[in-house]
Amino acid sequence: MQAYADREWERPSEAGPATVLPSQRALFDMPREISYLNAASWSPLPLASQEAGRIGVARKGRPWLIGADFPARQHERARRAAAKLIAADPEDVAIIPSVSYGVATAAKLLDVPPGSRVLTLEDDHSSPVLEWMTRAKEGGFTVETVRRPADGDWTQALMAAIARPGAPPIAIASFSNVHWSDGGAIDLGRVAPALRARGAALLVDATHAAGVMRIDVGSLDPDFLVFPTYKWVLGPYGRAFLYVARRRQEGVPLEQTSFGRRAVLATAATYLEDIGYVSGARRFDMGERDHFVSLEMASIGMEMMARWGADAVTARLAMLTSRIAEELADCGVQLAHPALRAPHILSLGFPRGMPEGLVERLAAQDVHAAQRLGRLRISPHVYNDEEDADRFVDAFRGLAR
Repeated sequence: MQAYADREWERPSEAGPATVLPSQRALFDMPREISYLNAASWSPLPLASQEAGRIGVARKGRPWLIGADFPARQHERARRAAAKLIAADPEDVAIIPSVSYGVATAAKLLDVPPGSRVLTLEDDHSSPVLEWMTRAKEGGFTVETVRRPADGDWTQALMAAIARPGAPPIAIASFSNVHWSDGGAIDLGRVAPALRARGAALLVDATHAAGVMRIDVGSLDPDFLVFPTYKWVLGPYGRAFLYVARRRQEGVPLEQTSFGRRAVLATAATYLEDIGYVSGARRFDMGERDHFVSLEMASIGMEMMARWGADAVTARLAMLTSRIAEELADCGVQLAHPALRAPHILSLGFPRGMPEGLVERLAAQDVHAAQRLGRLRISPHVYNDEEDADRFVDAFRGLAR
């Protein structure tokens, strides 16, 4: 068992460029009668990750068998896996527990001048928003909320807010590049340069993008980018990763840890031998990062996503959401234009309000989606196939009638 858990997971063959990834349902514990279209809430764990979790529990049960170098190997495997999903150097990635932890770290590192503004999105998830709202009054800055655009074009709405004549200077824009409730996608290739041109920082909550959509922090150059593992990268709860641009890596971390310092060693003759911070993003690692159970599970999910490749995953999920959208075109629901929505999230709007109990009635037919801010959010993943999409359409049409 120890040998299995320590080796890198044997992954399926990588799909080539522009290839639609086949359904990976066989890698999950998902009965055929279940149509689970709710990855944007929680993804199921692959069978390989479940087995790694069981092995991890057994490992913690017999800690005298844990080798001295094992924790460091776990950390670096996870760090490399996370970095690969966003085309980052592993040295620039910190191991953290949550997106909100990453945003709090960024807020500690950034100077938001009085009189400046922080840009956020209307109805964005709380994680990239609440930290700035909490600090605004004491810091003397304002949080400017970019309102939901009527046409669904979040990118253009952000660009207009950035360039608004006479507006206070922007200290930072902090937002999800895929809106969690409506699936609207933001073109970071346009927004990031516009912010840099004004000397503004950029924090990206990539919760609904990392692993599924192509991200290259080298070309985008955000100041911070953060994502968890429990949704789209098929991992456990409580594991997340923070990219910190090198220009931001000299600050004080959120927690003070021994491993964040150059030489604080229990095995040395002098304990606090050198309390200078280590270089790179490791100083921002969370305390108690030795998660013998969940860290390897996180690595496996991220490695699977990297092996398949974002392009192949995107092609598969776009095929499924488009299939559903086409079948619902005459059902009286509102759908964002395909060019404005993420390929893997389809959000249905209801002009006269969502039918009462819709989510529960779908679930009674083993079809699972989520209600988010008056919309029905459909979010397939690699374990879904055309049969799942068609079962949703049939169930939805039946209930709509």
